[in-house]
Amino acid sequence: MAIREIIRMGHPTLRKVARPLALAELSSGYVRRLLDDMVDTLHQAGGIGLAAPQVNESVRLAIVEIPGGASRYGEIPAMPLTVFVNPEIEMLDGETAGYWEGCLSVPGLRGYVERPQRVKVRALDSRGSHIELELNGFLATVFQHEFDHLDGRLYTDRLKDSSLLVFEDMLGTHQAMLED
Repeated sequence: MAIREIIRMGHPTLRKVARPLALAELSSGYVRRLLDDMVDTLHQAGGIGLAAPQVNESVRLAIVEIPGGASRYGEIPAMPLTVFVNPEIEMLDGETAGYWEGCLSVPGLRGYVERPQRVKVRALDSRGSHIELELNGFLATVFQHEFDHLDGRLYTDRLKDSSLLVFEDMLGTHQAMLED
């Protein structure tokens, strides 16, 4: 297990559509090492999600782990470390909400992004078993954000207003100005 470098906005791998993993690959040493490294990298970086392209591996693989409880996003439900292979996401209705998103590949910045708030996720887990989840609110946003990486997109691509992209240390000031 190793901590990998998280590549940053501007790296070409972040703009590629990642290739699906074949079922037979899930038991390979390559995928096992990649998953172990992604978990170590996520924990070291203090994030809640990481997609393989962020560690310069262009495959359709993402992990999410949310401690839950009170956060800057309000009270959020916990999610144990979960692996998503070849995920698909379906929007269940048109209701949207916005959050100040950050990204390990876009360090130091936050952007206000509105996304659908009710989604269904279908994927395989690390053993090749099917997963299906319905997610609401902040969790729906987290999954859309992570799975965007598998399609070569960053949250900055989803900004409707570029003035809502700010440095993290200016976020409080910016939010106060918006409320006035």
